[in-house]
Amino acid sequence: MDPVTLVWLMVLLFILFVVVLVLLSGIKVVREYERGVIYRWGRLTGAKGPGIFYVVPGMDKMVKVDLRTITVDIPSQEAITRDNVTVKVSAVLFYKVEKPVVAVNDVEKYGFAISQAAMTSLRSIIGQYMLDELLRNRTQVNGRLSEIIHEMCSKWGINVIGVETRDLEIPQTMQRAMAKEAEAERERRGRIIKAEGEFQAIEKLKEAAKVIEQNPAALELRRMQMITEVGVEQNTTTIILMPSDFVTLARSISDLAKAGIGAVTKPAGPSTEKPPADK
Repeated sequence: MDPVTLVWLMVLLFILFVVVLVLLSGIKVVREYERGVIYRWGRLTGAKGPGIFYVVPGMDKMVKVDLRTITVDIPSQEAITRDNVTVKVSAVLFYKVEKPVVAVNDVEKYGFAISQAAMTSLRSIIGQYMLDELLRNRTQVNGRLSEIIHEMCSKWGINVIGVETRDLEIPQTMQRAMAKEAEAERERRGRIIKAEGEFQAIEKLKEAAKVIEQNPAALELRRMQMITEVGVEQNTTTIILMPSDFVTLARSISDLAKAGIGAVTKPAGPSTEKPPADK
């Protein structure tokens, strides 16, 4: 074989190899969680997948779209609440592409677009709440924020699953004020609980006094129990108890003395006795 023929044969084999590679490059494989949006000569033809299909090289262009749930980290945003407190809030956004054709054809870089929409909505929603409401009603704030972003992004074929606020930074001065408020609230609750305990103790003591009044022997039993409790502690305290009989006797003597003093100090009234008759 002459050299010229050999050169042409090699060129032909090379061209054939290139054509085969070009034809094979049109074979596309799309996974179950992906869709391929096809453009032919710049015109939208639709979405294909999942599975294997063929696109014409040089004529068709495919854009892959992920249909899985995507997590977007919303960086910390500084905003002013309704009561004029500057806070920094960061959040996490979860969304899913429901209509891949709309997401690719109607918005440029839908991931970047939804991230920007989330940041602007986060700053807007913070200004509608007081600081205490942001701290207490975080679930309500998350729901409201999710509704706003979903309403904005639904026209792009994107479904916003949810938004969760992650960090809420407040100024140091406000933190100290809130700490003082919490400390005062706990002190107030402690005093109320202590007062309620004392009131209940007084009620129980009143009931115990009625029982002891009806059964004087109960007082002696209580004294014996108190001596036992003091002895268990192994201290050097000496207790001298006076029997209750002495107390009862002293009370009786006091009552008799009061009665005698009252009789002596009672003013004498006019005599009702008749003088004896003369015989």
